[in-house]
Amino acid sequence: MPRRKIKKTREPEADVRLNSTVVAQFINYMMKGGKKSTSEKIFYTAMDIIEERSGKKGLEVFTTALNNIKPILEVTTKRVGGANYQVPIEVRPSRRTALAMRWVLTYSRSRPDKTMAERLAAEFLAAFRKEGPSMKKREDTHRMAEANKAFAHFRS
Repeated sequence: MPRRKIKKTREPEADVRLNSTVVAQFINYMMKGGKKSTSEKIFYTAMDIIEERSGKKGLEVFTTALNNIKPILEVTTKRVGGANYQVPIEVRPSRRTALAMRWVLTYSRSRPDKTMAERLAAEFLAAFRKEGPSMKKREDTHRMAEANKAFAHFRS
């Protein structure tokens, strides 16, 4: 019997405009310095830009892009008998979304476009078409896990 309390994961409240918890989570990830209204404004502007450029609904492009970026496998370091091995493991669903969101934000912030909304929209559209740096990051992660498949028996 565990002595500690079992931690309950809290779902963020759905956002006002699109009524999606994933969008609310992304807006919270995007937020800097507690400025939620600014991050909301940037996100919704990016959704408008996506709708304008692609002709598809912004939420549809957002969810498809995020699902394209989510990694299935990753490597973790295990120390066995004085040697470190890169052991491939399956990624938990909550971590998948967290990694995908982190990668999208990282690579959209490093884009050369003028405003953050334009950068974000460009990154989502690239991920929607299965291209761009965040998709490359996912492919690299999978390639690394595939290359170290021989050490899968060290998984615990």
